[in-house]
Amino acid sequence: MSAPQETDSRRRLNREEVLRTALELVDSEGLEALSMRRLGQALDRDPMGLYRYAANRADLLDGITELVLNELAIFPTDPDWQAQLRRIAHDLRLLALRHPNVVPLLVTRPLSTPLGLRPLGTLRPLEQILGLLIEAGFAPNDALHVYRAYYGFLYGHILNELQEYIVDPEENVALLRLGLHRLPARDFPNLRELAPVLADYDGEAELDEGISILLSGLAERLTTGKEAPAG
Repeated sequence: MSAPQETDSRRRLNREEVLRTALELVDSEGLEALSMRRLGQALDRDPMGLYRYAANRADLLDGITELVLNELAIFPTDPDWQAQLRRIAHDLRLLALRHPNVVPLLVTRPLSTPLGLRPLGTLRPLEQILGLLIEAGFAPNDALHVYRAYYGFLYGHILNELQEYIVDPEENVALLRLGLHRLPARDFPNLRELAPVLADYDGEAELDEGISILLSGLAERLTTGKEAPAG
């Protein structure tokens, strides 16, 4: 008599499945909830058995970061570098909105690890965007400066947008929707006065406006550099 087949709940695991379950856990419960014990519960497995797929919690966090960044498509050989950077910006924003609890990993976690020791998946966007900019005509050193300015703007925008929470979306008065009526009028006159503008925040439009300003300056710099006489 043949042995019974494994049920779906006891199917063989692999690293990608473990990481996807970890990402789902972080999406639903936050980074603080992620542990080998909690992940074992979600997968219906002994937590000790998960160490074959991730060495520790730090390895899980790195894997989640790679998993999310793998969703970001970059085409380094695209001749329209400005359109490519604009699209990447909007795609990264959407990624952040889908996985807001992962944003701290994208923004701050790399600071604790030297560049050459970071997971390869977290370095690919840097390598690919540098290739895109160099192919467009930027000198390698300038391409690195552009990348830093570009991602600095993107992460700043994303962090700002994730803070734009509405207290009561059903309230018609902007001051009440944002909870700004709780602020002392004498100490916070500007924030209270700007309540209608703050309440109508459009993250997509704000990002596009900022990217337009950034790309305009970069295009002018690139053109000026190409036209500069050899000295």
